Amino acid sequence: MTVRDKLYIGGAWVAPSDLNLRIDILSPHDQSLLGSAAQAAPADVDAAVAAARAAFDDGLWPRTSPEERQEIVRRYDALRAAHADEVARAISVENGSAGWFTKAGQPFLTRQVKAYLKAAEEFGWEEIIEPSDPSVSFDTVVRREAIGVVAAVIPWNSPFSAATAKLVPALLAGNTVVLKVSPENSLSMMLLADLWHEAGLPAGVLSVLPADRETSEYLVSHPDVDKITFTGSTRAGRRIASIAGEHLKRVSLELGGKSAALILDDADLDAVVQGLRFGSLANNGEACILQTRILAPRGRHEEVVAAIKVMVESLKVGDPSAPDTFIGPMIRPDQQQRVIDYIHVGIAEGARLVTGGPQIPEGLEQGNYVTPTVFADVDNSMRIAQEEIFGPVLSVIAYDDEDDAVRIANDSAYGLSGGIWTIDPERALAVARRLRTGTVTLNGSPMSFDGPFGGYKASGIGREYGKVGLTGYVEHKTITRNR
Repeated sequence: MTVRDKLYIGGAWVAPSDLNLRIDILSPHDQSLLGSAAQAAPADVDAAVAAARAAFDDGLWPRTSPEERQEIVRRYDALRAAHADEVARAISVENGSAGWFTKAGQPFLTRQVKAYLKAAEEFGWEEIIEPSDPSVSFDTVVRREAIGVVAAVIPWNSPFSAATAKLVPALLAGNTVVLKVSPENSLSMMLLADLWHEAGLPAGVLSVLPADRETSEYLVSHPDVDKITFTGSTRAGRRIASIAGEHLKRVSLELGGKSAALILDDADLDAVVQGLRFGSLANNGEACILQTRILAPRGRHEEVVAAIKVMVESLKVGDPSAPDTFIGPMIRPDQQQRVIDYIHVGIAEGARLVTGGPQIPEGLEQGNYVTPTVFADVDNSMRIAQEEIFGPVLSVIAYDDEDDAVRIANDSAYGLSGGIWTIDPERALAVARRLRTGTVTLNGSPMSFDGPFGGYKASGIGREYGKVGLTGYVEHKTITRNR
């Protein structure tokens, strides 16, 4: 059992202000006790923000060179890579994520960091802009400077990835950060704090606080916070946006998704099914980018349904530590019940249950397990097609032609991700241009960390990754000077 009885505040491990807030961390697999961890209260937020404010206003971090900050980020990533197995295990046991997923995610963390480092190296922290009018008698100097104190709030489903997406650009730009993590990730995120500490961040630059929603709202409302960056539900994002608007804080939001996979009429179905195994069901279905609406040409609808049924039924559900497990448990009992409730909704709405259902898999009743489920004959207006379920539940929707497929894909409150499957690369690109969504993968290609990531519509505000993501953590200052 792991015990974390201190909080990481301003670069030091300190006792929490309220010892009664310690919580037990239970295994999603069998409810056994994994450990216990201190939780932050508003007084701890005050201490963390004060440390961040002092480190930004009076400390060295914002005044170090970009190259020095880049070196510390490289040091952190090297340490994380050296502890990759430990990191993967910590996430898996806390979240219930299958071991294959958390292990496979470790090289992706390095790719995230490398993309940000490349962007920082090429960023142009201060540059002279050539005048558009050659007759002017002054120069224009543009500086990109840190915003200040950043409140970063991340979800539980992929905690290291979400933390990397926010901490690395914020720190590269010279900001100081208070990272609020979910109570469910109290153990793995303290490991993250250990690694950043060992990398050599100066005092005050980073705090890591596991805390509940009320304390999270206290953090984002804090008058000494200059920017909020949040990943989570659209409902919570709306609340945070209202707080940011009231206080005129800078804000970026990466929110929910209900992404579509468009299977065009010429697609190689074997390749499609293999790709959707990961693109629709990775991380137990608990990921905002997953393509859970499967759009099939009406003439191939039953063929697609049959192939997806075979694929889903071939996936082992069980102990996330077992090497052959593909889908583990939901993170909490309430999340398990949420997914089961949506399966009941799908049945009540008249969708055809192809495989799965609301029953808990046999022999796994002690854990937070659900049976991977596929619905066919789904109308895009149904709740199971419009609302984010965040579990292994897929909806197959028939369409008439390419225009109809695009219409259905865009008929969503969300616009985070999506995929297109066809043997014709140019056709895939043409259809991708018509989708109202922030990222599109063609024929199962991986996502890029060099390009911007984020969503249209209710899927968020702003972008992460690469140069565009780095831009979200700077202010632009224009200086003019006479020649």
